[in-house]
Amino acid sequence: MAVQLGSSSDDDMAEQSDINVTPFIDVMLVLLIIFMVAAPLSTVDAPVDLPVSTAKPQPRPDKPIFVTLKADLSLLVGETPVAPDLLATTLDVQSKMNREQRLFVRADQAVPYGELTRLMNMLRAAGYLKVALVALESGSTQDAGPGGPASGPAVPTGGAAPSAGPAPSASPTP
Repeated sequence: MAVQLGSSSDDDMAEQSDINVTPFIDVMLVLLIIFMVAAPLSTVDAPVDLPVSTAKPQPRPDKPIFVTLKADLSLLVGETPVAPDLLATTLDVQSKMNREQRLFVRADQAVPYGELTRLMNMLRAAGYLKVALVALESGSTQDAGPGGPASGPAVPTGGAAPSAGPAPSASPTP
């Protein structure tokens, strides 16, 4: 409650119905300072080295279909060169129209991420949603040969991607 002093002629103190906002402003300024100090601390800007996949390899399928994207951006299905516009029909022939069959995608390390994403989008547009990415095993120190990164032991690291996103999730390894 606020009190008005000096304006009344009698000695009784009259109550004033106005709120005293000074303590309220003090509390708000303290909260503002706390949030201004705490906000930069809540962002994560630290670089992180992500771990290598240590998934245990599972048995290889009888006839896996490998789609390879070489450093010169040429496509191969198995060991056969394929034009990008013929990729869907070639995969239909190779998989005998079984679009539920998992495809194993290999890409050279020199291939830009955007080109790999474009390949994944082409596979999804063709109806192949089960895609696994192939990488070298974590213990392998072999350099990628002219045939791409699969010149050493390969381990698929991706899996079924039924959503619209190009990034595959975890899957079994061949």
